Amino acid sequence: MMTLSSTKRVKERAPLSVVVAIIGGLALAGIIFTEDLRGLTGKPNTNHMSSYTTLMQLVLLIKEKKEKKTAEKEIRRRTSALLSPEKAMPPPAPKMAFNASRCSVTDGYWAYDRSKKLPYTDQTFDPISMLEKLRGKRIMFVGDSLLLGQWLSFVCLVNSAVPDTPAAKSMDCSRTLSVYTVKEYNASIEFYWAPFLVESNSDKNIQLGASGRVLHVDAIEEHAKHWRGADILVFDSYVWWMTGYQIKSVWGSFGDDRYEELDAWVAYRLGPKTWANWMDSNIDPSATQVFFMSISTTHMRHTQTDKPYPNYTSIDDYCVLCARSEDWGREGGIRCYNETLPIMQRGYWGSGSDRRMMEVVSGVVGRMRTPVTVLNITQLTEHRVDAHVSVYTETGGLLVTDDQKADPQRYADCIHWCIPGVPDTWNQLLYAHL
Repeated sequence: MMTLSSTKRVKERAPLSVVVAIIGGLALAGIIFTEDLRGLTGKPNTNHMSSYTTLMQLVLLIKEKKEKKTAEKEIRRRTSALLSPEKAMPPPAPKMAFNASRCSVTDGYWAYDRSKKLPYTDQTFDPISMLEKLRGKRIMFVGDSLLLGQWLSFVCLVNSAVPDTPAAKSMDCSRTLSVYTVKEYNASIEFYWAPFLVESNSDKNIQLGASGRVLHVDAIEEHAKHWRGADILVFDSYVWWMTGYQIKSVWGSFGDDRYEELDAWVAYRLGPKTWANWMDSNIDPSATQVFFMSISTTHMRHTQTDKPYPNYTSIDDYCVLCARSEDWGREGGIRCYNETLPIMQRGYWGSGSDRRMMEVVSGVVGRMRTPVTVLNITQLTEHRVDAHVSVYTETGGLLVTDDQKADPQRYADCIHWCIPGVPDTWNQLLYAHL
């Protein structure tokens, strides 16, 4: 038995490390033998270091070729798996409870979902479980049109488990407040429009335009009174601050004509601070969970100018003139228009996310007495240049026409996201935290 076992081991292929060790050992022994022989004959060897160097180069070359062959084999395997017909997958491993302290969702890469399931039928987001968590409760999303998109996504995700009858659900919408109610669970999913969180003269008059907006940076009650009693609050505020204009700001009882112009990131420190003070004074942490969404990236590179173009009054119009696609290496591209693939560069960071603004949020939240979970979605949205609504959108409340679609330089929207799409991922992260 011992003989058979030894014979079997001899026939097996030796690992690379063993082969390298054997070759190196034999060569070293040869060098030592040669040195001893030359020592006996009195002839010095002046080339032994050269021989040793050549030997090591040979060993490294063998190792490099082996590693290259292994890498090429892995590439062929992945390519074959991507192009081959879908195969039956083994059952997934049992799910573990999400632990935010051990699982980072802020880094990584996007992977293709090869399933053929219809949107909002994939149970990575369990709508029944979510509705059970919301039984008898209110969840309210508060912010701008990007958070409106997340609210719509959330409604669609849970709606897949609700019977399509008036007795099962209802939707009530006004200019600033939209409420979707699931009656069996006595649960409401609400959106409140407050793009700056603090009050401004353009909260209801959206058409006023960026150049005419005036923020009351220390006033918030007109908005905040609607948040009272919510069990879960989800906030965002970013893109409306980034118009390229200085922010016209007033304090106290001063009228809109007594404003002071501040740089966006300076004014941004004042707005969230007012929000934080109100939250600390009015929110019971034992009754309300609070989340703040980080920056949702825009793929619209801005040309830095001292003064924005005066004839354009909305952020969309202003960005149209300034946007470029050089950030992700597409020279001559028109922002996100006709982009069909994510940016695959690891850790990609374009010009659509201002780190100073993120630091403001982190600093404000870090000093609050009320616990606030910041959901960092910025890095994962940085890569998704392909997922914006582009020219399949609306302008002035009307769908973009075919003639307008033919002018993506002006009408491509690279701020908002398709649904189904990226906002579903935000809600999966929210669901995991809840």
